[in-house]
Amino acid sequence: MSTREPFQVIEGMPEKAFNRIIAGITHPRTALKPFYTSEQAIIYNEDYREVLARIPENTIDMIFADPPYKLSNNGFTCHNGRMAPVNKGAWDTSKGVAEDTAFHEAWIAACRRVLKPEGTLWISGTYHSIYQCGYVLQKQHFHFLNDIIWFKPNGSPNLSCRFFTASHETLLWVRKDKKAKHYFNYQAIKNGEFPEDKLKNQGVQMRSVWSIPTPAKEEKKTGKHPTQKPLSLLTRIILASTKPGDIILDPFNGSGTTGLACRMLGQRFYIGVEIEREFCELTERRLCSILPGDEGGEAYATQ
Repeated sequence: MSTREPFQVIEGMPEKAFNRIIAGITHPRTALKPFYTSEQAIIYNEDYREVLARIPENTIDMIFADPPYKLSNNGFTCHNGRMAPVNKGAWDTSKGVAEDTAFHEAWIAACRRVLKPEGTLWISGTYHSIYQCGYVLQKQHFHFLNDIIWFKPNGSPNLSCRFFTASHETLLWVRKDKKAKHYFNYQAIKNGEFPEDKLKNQGVQMRSVWSIPTPAKEEKKTGKHPTQKPLSLLTRIILASTKPGDIILDPFNGSGTTGLACRMLGQRFYIGVEIEREFCELTERRLCSILPGDEGGEAYATQ
């Protein structure tokens, strides 16, 4: 999306609801100080459990989650035409099926508690994690809306030449309550312009296979995250499943692409949670580099 509506058209309840949530998280007794805050966005350098436990239930409109895929296994991949290790850090190392599944059960349950009945949850993943997430979603009685195939036309080649080249990720889109009515911006998705997607024709219903390149160099000019998502992917997701005034949460903020997409579209409130300080700093740089002067953000020192 290249246009952005002024945030000021939203008045009253959405802003009050956002401020009430933040007030609960940052209450003096909780001692959770935000890393970065502005009128429409707040980032916490904390474990997701610490923040979500303080958010009132049934208050969040949409959650996008990009949890660790648990694929760091001492293997290798191709990066910029060269062999590179797949290891991303201890946070991405599998601890076995049972423990990995327990991790997904915990964070999905925390998200379910804070979602509104009509609220939706997006989860991105590969075969290393997405089937576990799907199993947990069924156990916790979410209602499935779609599974999206995100095709990467510029994905990395397979250096081993022993199996098919991995060139996609899966996105699960689910609703908390089967009987509730979720939001879907049908007209914008059908008639909007998506020049990065060679599979989408304007004026035609968008299908469940999206062709979106991996992040361009321009999106990494202030730094990068090993699992960074393209801005066009998150912009599409937020445009499709949220409306002006909605409160959006990302429990694994990473490089802050979800927050950037909220800011690009405007008229949305964002809560990001990231346990690694270096990625909170990256998010701050990215938020401050886009639409400069539009939003008065402030960074806080954390202990």
